Amino acid sequence: MPYMDNRNAERLINTYADMILRISFMYLRQTHDAEDICQTVFLKLLTRDIHFENLTHEKAWIIRTTINACKDHLRTAFWNRHTALDTANEIPAHEAPRSELLDQVMALPKNYRISIYLHYYEGYPVQDIAAVLGKSENTVSAYLSRGRKKLKAELENNDVERNTEGAMCYVQKY
Repeated sequence: MPYMDNRNAERLINTYADMILRISFMYLRQTHDAEDICQTVFLKLLTRDIHFENLTHEKAWIIRTTINACKDHLRTAFWNRHTALDTANEIPAHEAPRSELLDQVMALPKNYRISIYLHYYEGYPVQDIAAVLGKSENTVSAYLSRGRKKLKAELENNDVERNTEGAMCYVQKY
């Protein structure tokens, strides 16, 4: 087993753990599954002798490995999602943080969700997202454009509903 010093391992965990969890959650929509993926990615990273050209290459490898681990998990999810009923009651459920915007992003199709996350939260340009996802730049641009349009429409629709409800309450009050 290759050796990695504690300082470098701690740097990797502090730098990438949140990103891995967020990407995994975008794919899997389950906090505990995302945590499992995070462990898997770090085990691969810490137990293999991998040399990166630079920090950009390191981050791209971690993102690609995370996405592949999520896809592998989804392929085998049927076999992994069973437990005895006796132990199911003892397992506490993790609450994911909620916001209206997060709910709207999570409602988007997977390709839109991942592209929007990598672009707006991680700051990746379209070219890098295309390379990480194995898609063309035009495809990623289309994902971003369509995703933004869907988000805008949903958020505007929610604003209209809220304003309508407020107006109805005002009218009923007087």
